[in-house]
Amino acid sequence: MVSLASRMSLALVLAVAPNQSGPITEARDRAAEFDLNGAIERLKTAADGGDTNAQVAMVYVRGLSNAREAARQGGSPESLAPVTQAIAWLGIVSNGRPGPAEIARLTLQGAAAAAQSERDEMRLYLESAVRMETVQRAAGMPGAPLVSAAETAGDLWLQVHHYDEARHAYEDAADRFGASLRTHAGRARAARSVNDTAAACRAFRALLDAWGARHGQPAEIVEARAYVAGSCEASAR
Repeated sequence: MVSLASRMSLALVLAVAPNQSGPITEARDRAAEFDLNGAIERLKTAADGGDTNAQVAMVYVRGLSNAREAARQGGSPESLAPVTQAIAWLGIVSNGRPGPAEIARLTLQGAAAAAQSERDEMRLYLESAVRMETVQRAAGMPGAPLVSAAETAGDLWLQVHHYDEARHAYEDAADRFGASLRTHAGRARAARSVNDTAAACRAFRALLDAWGARHGQPAEIVEARAYVAGSCEASAR
């Protein structure tokens, strides 16, 4: 991370000239394929070298991972400390200005609320993040780095077991920005959670079709193949 003394120059760079550098593009590809650790690795060198956009992306993605781990620990203040630090840093960078850092901050606020099962608070932060992201994207500007706020909204509703909300969020993300591996996986998991086997099969099959012949075996793809081979094949008999 950068020092507090450099916050104004960071905010100016991010507000004026987003840098779509090679490491960020590579990290986006890794994140799109469910490999957040790989995304962070690709960002680290650029972030350590002073690329402010890489720094924001790395802080955000790490924050999402830390919030997920905090949820597993019950959302204690201690477990959420890294997320709280990330939120504070992003707030300094964004200085309240619309853009990737502010969308990331709002999304992490939602993730922190989700870790504590504060659903109403989570909803407010996510609605603000998705609304800002939609305006930014409509103007040809970037939204949240690597993982959209719209997709993360679905992930967080799934995490707090509001499956209908999760399905709506994933559908909204796909409608706004196009279907992705993440929206396919999220739709499938949400449908499976409410025992909608037909919808889950459609979404898991769409995920596998979109994955195609890629290398790697992320948990989402292993899960999809097992479900299609088991529940989908059984329901077709």
